[in-house]
Amino acid sequence: MTQASKSPPSGSPKSKKTQQNNSAMIKADGLTKLYGDFAAVADVSFEVPAQQVCAFLGPNGAGKSTTMKLLTGYLAPTRGRITIDRFDLETDRIAASSAIGYLPENGPLYTEMTPKSALNYLAQVRRIRGGHKTERMDFVCEKCDLKEVWHKPIGKLSRGFRQRVGMAQALLHDPQILILDEPTSGLDPNQLVGVRQLIRDLGESKTVLLSTHILREVELVCGRVIVINEGRLVYDGSIEEFNSSQGSERQFHELTGFDN
Repeated sequence: MTQASKSPPSGSPKSKKTQQNNSAMIKADGLTKLYGDFAAVADVSFEVPAQQVCAFLGPNGAGKSTTMKLLTGYLAPTRGRITIDRFDLETDRIAASSAIGYLPENGPLYTEMTPKSALNYLAQVRRIRGGHKTERMDFVCEKCDLKEVWHKPIGKLSRGFRQRVGMAQALLHDPQILILDEPTSGLDPNQLVGVRQLIRDLGESKTVLLSTHILREVELVCGRVIVINEGRLVYDGSIEEFNSSQGSERQFHELTGFDN
């Protein structure tokens, strides 16, 4: 097991792109989020390079979703620094955010719209036009297996189909970074196979940070594992290391203080 070293947050950059970041597509440096005296995230530092599918694990309440919201700019950190594709999230939020596709857990959807109309609207917001829009709409419809519900109101769809609409929204603008919070939640076994293969395929050209409670999913899809517990980083290593000595489930229990 490897324990990631924690680095103090560096000062605010003066240029638009950070000067010291290397090949990391996602970089958290001393990331902290306080609510009064409670630290939801405490001094968390890690990097995720290009073309890696990285699992982000922890028990309920560990700070996973908070960290993901910090990385996407939905929340501002109390302390620390975030760089996305070499852009500082604080000083260049638009540039950084444009590189991210984010699927939040139970993300909001326009339930009165169809998948086609919702994605068409999102394409307009993102200024995706013409042939490129047609290409991207066709891509997400196929990859997220939405053809049979393409013209049905989202409010009438099952949880699994709604999740796939959310995935399509995250993929529409062809981002280089995907931050996915429980992307397979609510999917049936057949849908799980398709989404896991999609994530594997995307990881060949994109950076993927994936939060899940399903350890089998981590073994099948991810090459690296980061674990946080009580807001702090407790593990950062390869999936082989995570599984090597005692199996992923036992390893997870030990890292998160589970007393069986």
